[in-house]
Amino acid sequence: MSYTLHPLKKQRLQRSELAVPGSNPSMIEKAADTDVDYIFLDLEDAVAPPDKVQARSNIIQALNDIDWKAKGKTMSIRINGLDTHYMYRDVVEIVEQAGQHLDTILVPKVGVPADLYTVETMVSQIEEAMGFEHQIGLEALIETSLGMANVEAIAAAPGRLEAMHFGVADYAASTRARTVVIGGLNPDYPGDQWHFALSRMTVACRAYGLRAIDGPFGDFSDPDAYVASAKRGATLGIEGKWAIHPTQIELANSVFSPPEAEVDRARRIIQELRKAEAEGRGAAALDGKMIDAASERMANNVIVVADAIAAKG
Repeated sequence: MSYTLHPLKKQRLQRSELAVPGSNPSMIEKAADTDVDYIFLDLEDAVAPPDKVQARSNIIQALNDIDWKAKGKTMSIRINGLDTHYMYRDVVEIVEQAGQHLDTILVPKVGVPADLYTVETMVSQIEEAMGFEHQIGLEALIETSLGMANVEAIAAAPGRLEAMHFGVADYAASTRARTVVIGGLNPDYPGDQWHFALSRMTVACRAYGLRAIDGPFGDFSDPDAYVASAKRGATLGIEGKWAIHPTQIELANSVFSPPEAEVDRARRIIQELRKAEAEGRGAAALDGKMIDAASERMANNVIVVADAIAAKG
């Protein structure tokens, strides 16, 4: 193991993440009563330019009026891009007026570490001025070729960054990929055309202590394809996926929740290794298979998620 280690910056349960347009108060209210782990109230792509100012007001009111913590929700907002004139008002107005109820800010189309530094500087000053007792985290949406080219540098940058999300639709547009679907498989490609990008982002996240989250799957009428996409991500180390429709929430929760048998085996691995350690052995056997220190690290990953789910109730 290298002497240079980056432990997980922040543990949050993020199996499912519901995208909710800030321009639709009714949808925001309904989202509060779903079983989703994470909600981001959107100011960017889901909101038309004429509605962006009103969307800010809707989000401020919703953050202040609904007891999101009592409903077991982690709350985020997706601000507009740094290349727009909406972004600074998104940050200033929402953080000043409702930042005490905000857990993270999702920054879209992050291309270089300085993009996050810009947002962090603003948030830090507002928090100090408002006297907030908690620190709002940042999450980066990697959805451009520039962002993917710099993904390791973005992940390594010091600061509030907690997680990265893969935005497949804008990434496809940025790379000029031959597709017009959001997140689905292309029959002209022998496999999953997003495998490399998703894997690269995940490795960058894990190297620098960040959570890795997969983005949207556009065809909400095809639950089987959504589940297949989520399972491919989970196999790579992804720990959650967006839901662009409420029907996708339970699908994500199911895929990214370790099965009971897996949790039981993880706990048995720990028990058997403790016994082996007491006997002066570094390895042991469980169900006819060798287990060692690497097995313990894998088992702990499962147990952390299982404990977080149990704590949520």
